[in-house]
Amino acid sequence: SRPRSSDFDLRTLAVVRRGRQNRSMTDTRIPAPLLDGVERTTGPVPAWTILWLHGLGDSGEGFAPIVPELIRPGWPALRFVFPHAPVRAVTINGGMRMRAWYDIAHMDLANRADETGVAESIEQVEALIAREAERGIPPERLILAGFSQGGAVTLAVGLRRRIPLAGLVALSTYLPAPEKAAAALRAGAERQPLFMAHGLYDPVVPYVAGEHSAAILRHMGFAPAWHRYPMAHQVCTEELNDLGDWLEARFATASTAG
Repeated sequence: SRPRSSDFDLRTLAVVRRGRQNRSMTDTRIPAPLLDGVERTTGPVPAWTILWLHGLGDSGEGFAPIVPELIRPGWPALRFVFPHAPVRAVTINGGMRMRAWYDIAHMDLANRADETGVAESIEQVEALIAREAERGIPPERLILAGFSQGGAVTLAVGLRRRIPLAGLVALSTYLPAPEKAAAALRAGAERQPLFMAHGLYDPVVPYVAGEHSAAILRHMGFAPAWHRYPMAHQVCTEELNDLGDWLEARFATASTAG
């Protein structure tokens, strides 16, 4: 079946939510020299951070409206950080300059991600993770999430983490340079909880690419929570509900361990 009318893409959600920000949230800017971006906080003293990376051609503003759709009563206070990717020329789009975490020179997934650009983005994301530690949020209370290109960078960062994060979220995406992934894997990184989701009718990153990436990660020792939905290259209500359940489990696990 095709996506239901209750499903939505992020552009629709942005329109619906524009001007209806939850009064309990505050907006601030990420200062230089870190990546610029947008923040949403759900309480005065955030105990957790969710660092969310957008897709090709989008910006941090594109995903910020999901916060009120995702959060639930009883959750700890959260800081959502939505950084803007740098503006760069993208080869497959005729060299047009846009926000992108890396260049895309080919459509085939094996060679789609520019490795130099991915490496630069890993460093930029790690700088944001380090900044959260300085603000009192250690890696064990930080979730790294990403959609499409942002999801690819999320997986690349996750493989290389010396200190595991509280969890990884990879939506409608793929594992970049899969043939080199095993060599990049840090000992213990596979213990990070991983949520992956994909649309069955995705024309941008085919469903089989996401499924294959999950299989590779599973072979490397990860235990991805894999979800699929009758949608295209987007996010749907059911997906956010499932992600909310997964996040709630992360918060509960940390609370029990503490």
